[in-house]
Amino acid sequence: MKKKNSAQLICQLSAIAAMTLAGSVHAADAFSADSEWMTGDWGGERTKLIEQGIDIKMDYVGEVGGNLHGGFNDDKTARYSDQFGLGAALDLEKLFGWDNTQAKIQLTNRNGENISNDRVGDPRAGTLSSSQEVYGRGHMVRLTQLWIKHQFLDNKLDVKAGYFGEGEDFNTFPCEFQNLAFCGSQVGNWATNIWYNWPVSQAAIRVKYNISPEWYAQIGAYNQNPSQLEHGNGFKLSGSGTKGTVLPVELVWLPNPGNLPGEYRVGYYKSTASADDVREDDNGDDAATSGNAYRSHSSKHGYWFVAQQQLTSHNGDATRGLNIAANATFHDKDTNVVDNYQSLMFVYKGPFDARPKDDLGIGFARIHVNDDVKKNAELTNAANGVSDYQDPLFSPLRETEYNYELNYGFHVTNWLTVRPNLQYITHPGGVDEVDNALVAGLKIQSVF
Repeated sequence: MKKKNSAQLICQLSAIAAMTLAGSVHAADAFSADSEWMTGDWGGERTKLIEQGIDIKMDYVGEVGGNLHGGFNDDKTARYSDQFGLGAALDLEKLFGWDNTQAKIQLTNRNGENISNDRVGDPRAGTLSSSQEVYGRGHMVRLTQLWIKHQFLDNKLDVKAGYFGEGEDFNTFPCEFQNLAFCGSQVGNWATNIWYNWPVSQAAIRVKYNISPEWYAQIGAYNQNPSQLEHGNGFKLSGSGTKGTVLPVELVWLPNPGNLPGEYRVGYYKSTASADDVREDDNGDDAATSGNAYRSHSSKHGYWFVAQQQLTSHNGDATRGLNIAANATFHDKDTNVVDNYQSLMFVYKGPFDARPKDDLGIGFARIHVNDDVKKNAELTNAANGVSDYQDPLFSPLRETEYNYELNYGFHVTNWLTVRPNLQYITHPGGVDEVDNALVAGLKIQSVF
């Protein structure tokens, strides 16, 4: 099924490109290094569509991960995963005369396998992060975005409604690395089973108020529906299976000292859905030994902090220079497997005069497992009478996983970036018995 879906989308994208290029008198525009799209401007038709309010989006991300050393299984191999995207951003003021109104639709299709699942991590525990961030959420086509947005009060009030994910607006972060611990909204990676990152969408509304050019605050409400994760539910729009609502709130500061832009975010989320305790039953005893069901909590919560700041420019060129970024999330210790996460990243854009659009990045991340999760595994092992890590019944004890990545982004053309990288994972899955792993990666990003 996954090959069929991928092949169908490739054929669709190829057909679109072929039809548009066939009518183009400027076929050389396709594959031009200066074009922002691989298929070019379609003889000027693409620019005309944008001027009319229709911006067609076609893109591709492919990632290779190979285990060079260590990990749970040192039998060396490589895995490939990818994502195709097809959509359109619509300016409804240009199209229909609706003032200050935009809309977007986006489809995604993911395929492939992940080196982290059985080579880097112990399959009984998995890894906390992933060496191929694009992997996950099923081999299927999904409706990732379907929303409309309108600005009121001289654009101070911004309201967005439809189907989309929390990470589009809250706890947002770019993806200039291949390891998941440095890519995108981090709350969704560690807030177990409530906050769904790209490519999963939920019925949602987000309200933002621009306090000043440098400050804004926002609040949202997202339908928490685990059934949308299931295979075959990529286009599910009904509310059946709803468990509750995720309510994030965030304050954002956008300073620009000396034309060096920054972005600082602090936020909080609460889920109204019930959540199981990671250790105790209703009597406060250890559920692993009492035999009773785990205690149910009426909600779960957490908070985050994100900082991004350009520190330098290169000979007055603000598109080049050193950038620093930091992420931290903290989660409900009663109900969440990961209770805290931190990361620090440095990216130098335009490191060489001969390669002014390349970038060099290095990242460090720490992911800590709730102490109660480790205690629960100890109790489970004691109840099962196992103490040997090699015993198939043994529940691995998880503590802290560390991820490191060094990468270089080759800006091959304006529509193609190739990013080789090396990743080092200490205690994969937070399991001390698993050897530290060295992974070679390659990330390909292209805009059609």
